[in-house]
Amino acid sequence: MIFNKGNIMQCVLITGSAGFIGFHLSKLLLAQGYRVVGLDALNDYYDVSLKETRHDMLTHEPNGAHFTPVIGKVETPGLMMSLFEEHRFDYVIHLAAQAGVRYSIENPRSYLESNVIGTFEILEAARVHPPKHMLLASTSSAFGANTEMPYKETQRADHQISFYAATKKSTENMAHSYAHLFDLPITMFRFFTVYGPWGRPDMALFKFTKAIFEGEAIDVYNHGNMKRDFTYVDDLVEAICLLMDAVPMRPADGQVPEGDSLSPVAPHRVVNIGNNDAVQLTAFIEAIEAATGITAEKNMMPRQPGDVLDTWADASLLQDLTGYQPRTSVQEGVAEFVKWYREFYRPNAAGADRING
Repeated sequence: MIFNKGNIMQCVLITGSAGFIGFHLSKLLLAQGYRVVGLDALNDYYDVSLKETRHDMLTHEPNGAHFTPVIGKVETPGLMMSLFEEHRFDYVIHLAAQAGVRYSIENPRSYLESNVIGTFEILEAARVHPPKHMLLASTSSAFGANTEMPYKETQRADHQISFYAATKKSTENMAHSYAHLFDLPITMFRFFTVYGPWGRPDMALFKFTKAIFEGEAIDVYNHGNMKRDFTYVDDLVEAICLLMDAVPMRPADGQVPEGDSLSPVAPHRVVNIGNNDAVQLTAFIEAIEAATGITAEKNMMPRQPGDVLDTWADASLLQDLTGYQPRTSVQEGVAEFVKWYREFYRPNAAGADRING
């Protein structure tokens, strides 16, 4: 674990600070002694009250006085420039995005505006007021139709199969151009199926847990024949914090060490953050059943458009750069989520007639 260095409190911008990952990351950085400016639009893609609760909790952390919430859209012209000018950020961690693979088929414009234009606004502000290091969120979906497992950052990623993934890959390319042109140190991290307490209601773990407690069947796509590299949120945010110190530098001779995704022409790097383990969806469901004590009724469904069959991260570059590797098992992580869900939502367990045993 790293800690804020020196006597001067360093300032971090976190976009998407009321989101699932942004909340956990803000909480960790506040605990480490950073000053955090958290930007979030509090949009209604899912329950706004959940986002509001997360932001409110951050202000009541032991170091909550060092958290400055800002409500606004990252794509708003001029907003990022004014924030960068006012706060002169030491670090920028850009998590704000329109998320969700399936929703990108229904409403692609929101992805263009939030993901692409929003990232452009941040890059422009950083060009004028450069931070020490920018860390921008991408996604494992950027690997697209690749079938070579595990995914390595040095593999080509040219065939995205959802518009969501296409916008995130576009932000990687945009960031590379700014890193090259303006010598901005930028790390892009590709998440692999993040889960845990305070998770998003549109994600499988939340939907499955809710349905199981309410006695409803769960929809299991591709008949359960898919694998995901499930990454516990505490592991993820610790990895992000450690990467803050792994500032990429433009190679003077254009030579890149073997296995490193560092650009030969820019201080730009792509890093996987995953659990380095591909878990069958059916095994993930079994972990939920074990944690809830209820056997799920399952609707076996065909594969949905935009879904990749498997994801599996090679996390060796992350370990080389930081000495860290995510370590929380699916069984442990799911149990922590279910514990939080019980405490926060207090379900009546209508599915108790299917209690395991």
